[in-house]
Amino acid sequence: MTSSNEYGPNSWELLVTVDHQYEGEQKEYTLRVSGDLHVGGVMLRLVEQIKVSQDWSDYALWWEQRQCWLLKTHWTLDKYGVQADARLLFTLQHKMLRVRLPSMRTVRLSVSFSAVVFKVVVNICKHLGIRRAEELSLLRRSEDTKKKKKKDKNKEPVIEDILNLPHSPGSIGLPASPGLYSKTMSPIYSPTSGTPDSSTLAWFGDSPLAKQNWNNLASNHPVCTPETLAEMYQPRTLVDKAKLSAGWLDSSRSLMEQGIQEEDQLLLRFKYYTFFDLNAKYDAIRINQLYEQARWAILLEEIDCTEEETFIFAALQYHIGKLSLSGSQDFTTEAEIDEVEAALLNLEVALEGGKTESILEDITDIPRLADNLKLFRSKKLTLKAFKEYWFVFKDTSVSYFKNKQAEHGEPIEKLNLRGCEIVPDVSVSGKKYGIKLLIPVADGMNEVHLRCDNESQYARWMAACTLASKGKTMADSSYRLEVHNILSFLKMKSRAAAPQAVSDPESTDMKPECFVSPRYTKKYKSKQLTARILEAHQNISHLSLMETKLRFIQAWQSLPEFGLTYYIVRFKGSKKDDLLGISYNRLIRIDTATGDPITTWRFSNMKQWNVNWEIRQVAIEFDQNVSIAFTCLSTDCKVVHEYIGGYIFLSTRAKDQNETLDEDLFHKLTGGWE
Repeated sequence: MTSSNEYGPNSWELLVTVDHQYEGEQKEYTLRVSGDLHVGGVMLRLVEQIKVSQDWSDYALWWEQRQCWLLKTHWTLDKYGVQADARLLFTLQHKMLRVRLPSMRTVRLSVSFSAVVFKVVVNICKHLGIRRAEELSLLRRSEDTKKKKKKDKNKEPVIEDILNLPHSPGSIGLPASPGLYSKTMSPIYSPTSGTPDSSTLAWFGDSPLAKQNWNNLASNHPVCTPETLAEMYQPRTLVDKAKLSAGWLDSSRSLMEQGIQEEDQLLLRFKYYTFFDLNAKYDAIRINQLYEQARWAILLEEIDCTEEETFIFAALQYHIGKLSLSGSQDFTTEAEIDEVEAALLNLEVALEGGKTESILEDITDIPRLADNLKLFRSKKLTLKAFKEYWFVFKDTSVSYFKNKQAEHGEPIEKLNLRGCEIVPDVSVSGKKYGIKLLIPVADGMNEVHLRCDNESQYARWMAACTLASKGKTMADSSYRLEVHNILSFLKMKSRAAAPQAVSDPESTDMKPECFVSPRYTKKYKSKQLTARILEAHQNISHLSLMETKLRFIQAWQSLPEFGLTYYIVRFKGSKKDDLLGISYNRLIRIDTATGDPITTWRFSNMKQWNVNWEIRQVAIEFDQNVSIAFTCLSTDCKVVHEYIGGYIFLSTRAKDQNETLDEDLFHKLTGGWE
């Protein structure tokens, strides 16, 4: 040991625990140091004292009391504030982590426990072949959402695939995996079946690991049993749904700083519902994992849908499973490719993942709609009585008159739809085609119901209202695509014209309970479920595998609750708790008891937002001198702050940019100052 005379009277003993990689046990070492010694010097003296010849390049010092890494090796101990009472751990930065994918498969791989979570997610997605990693993050499932019966918790289907990041020291002694990512090329897939093309197969070479990775990530596997589904956590209320999103990790801090240990399990999920630049050629894995996240959200009732919609989702799942099990390769025709590309464009426009190119007609004329529609204004203690008026839709507003002849006079009322909530109220079997408009006003939301006569009229008006709520007119090039998308979804909902053509449920090898939530297995017998699923299947039986997945995602995003993440908050000046719904373009204050929206604030009207870290309060200022402030009760305010900043960050993406992320901008918008 170095004598104290060598360092002078200001030297002191520092206790460091060394986490040996191969010995499987920790050993303590005492070093005599002084405050002006830099961290790199401490590590050098420690390695000299250990006297073990190995690669120490991945090791770093972890300060247990402060829960932080000492990564700036040029900083002195005084600058970090390290004193004699500090307990340091000399440990590997890369450790094994279990990551559960949206498909419910668990992947075990080596990740950096010292890098910020944003970088960790980017590296995981690169290794798994998932583009646009900024849309995903890691989620720690809260204890409240786990099943109380410990004996049943292991029944969930878990298949582990051992993967190792190519650059990770954690893969020492193991063959390097090519993964599904390369800096020089991207894997290319069939736009109809999602299978790798010949050049990608050649790139995989003879590596069974790479082929197995693709098979596990991009293809579908047998569904879980009804018993397993019944044992999984299902939220019953909006408050329960708020628990699901409470555990998002802080993207600006490392895994170790957030209490994550080696071999812990985290969920990899699409956090932000803006799926940018989906491309069937490059995104087979991304689309499949997106489909799986949507599928489980439907099965576990994390998002509400009607019974009619439930059987459409069930039919789509059945068709995907049928095509996956058959293993047949689709013959790719130009028409099929066009259909898939059109579906992708529909999806991208619907989610506002990017801007479509402007065409000449956008600026030459602003079209309008004019029709007889029925209107009803929601009032307490009154029956729903619809009355017919003459409606005119232009720009982002809708006006209604007593009749067509009165159109050139003053309207009875003019509704500005910019910033309003548009909720479909449709039952194809019941011939009901309704649109619910929730229009923000000073003291809350005005609720207006419109009723259309048929599918075609509904599609036109619903598309116009949806675009107007986003500040777009019917002149936007996405209007026709929106109409086509709505009509396609209605067609899936419509019952087959020839019921006698439906296969006999007795002769069909189907487990219908695997395709619907447990609530419906209690309501209907197995034969009834099978018959309903087969009936809905007739409308989509011609679709290819990839197009079916895209249709499922489109149907998912058309649900009223799509893209909403809930948190329990207390607004400043309020005496009761409310729910805050966060979407890609707005914030919604929701009544906890009724689930009704109280008011909406759009990101486009936001001037600034900040956090008072002392009292953990989020404050936001909007145009027209509107300001709100709230404290978060179901999670830390940093989670909500990051959600808002993350959506602002994603809105800056454009198609003409390369795929390089502006990480500094992300942290500037989401990091905050604590």
